[in-house]
Amino acid sequence: MNAPEAKAQLRAFATDIKLSHTIFALPFALAAAWLVHRATPLAVLDWVWILVAMVGARSSAMGFNRIVDQRIDAANPRTVGRQLASGRLDLSWAWGLTLGSAALLVFSAWMLSPEALLASPAVIAVLWGYSLTKRFTFLCHVWLGFALGLSPACVWLALTGTVTATPVVMGAAILAWVGGFDTLYALQDREYDQEVGLNSIPARLGEVGALRVSSALHGFCLAALMALPLTVPLSWPYFVAVAVIAGILAWEQSLVKPGDLSRMNAAFFNANAWVSVVAFVGIVAGTLV
Repeated sequence: MNAPEAKAQLRAFATDIKLSHTIFALPFALAAAWLVHRATPLAVLDWVWILVAMVGARSSAMGFNRIVDQRIDAANPRTVGRQLASGRLDLSWAWGLTLGSAALLVFSAWMLSPEALLASPAVIAVLWGYSLTKRFTFLCHVWLGFALGLSPACVWLALTGTVTATPVVMGAAILAWVGGFDTLYALQDREYDQEVGLNSIPARLGEVGALRVSSALHGFCLAALMALPLTVPLSWPYFVAVAVIAGILAWEQSLVKPGDLSRMNAAFFNANAWVSVVAFVGIVAGTLV
């Protein structure tokens, strides 16, 4: 394969895994690193390896998801245009880049600490395991939230060798936030999932039930964010950030209504990208003011 073809395959892989969506979990990982940094200053390379590990982790998880769901995506009208499902991304390239991303995570973990290296195989198992969950449980969205919610605890473990209440509470907030918005996103595939026997909250509970579960999960996310200052000192800018996040989540919920999914893209990407960024800014400002 020549250079232009390789470039095209790399671009197709990046498109299929939606590389830009790394922003969803990355700010929380960086926020955890910042809180550790306030107690014990980190080296520049620590920040670099955290960033590389997060990109590797998510790229590996999404690549595996596209591989195991290739036939499902090819039969689903909403996803038939994905790069691997449509044949624009070669399966061997998808496997190579997915395994390479996993190796990047393991290498970054090794560079951070022995504890991180030991934990990395279990992290990969959780990340890859999500892609199989729709085959046996409607709680797949919660599994996805748990997978992303591991990021603060993993950062904490890598940098300190232990896990305290602070990253656990942060992880709980992420779990509920991601579970809530993924439940909304799964509304698009409700009928298809029911037809082929895949599991999801919308397929199990219908549109109204799914919206209620999503709202409840986002309420739990806000409760966890409000509990975070009980584990680490955070001043008033943090509470302003939580109020902003509450407004964003309320706006996200308002965009999706039974029978009307026309504003799903705004609800999924625009709103959620801001949640993680606002949380990061709030945590940093809350330690500085």
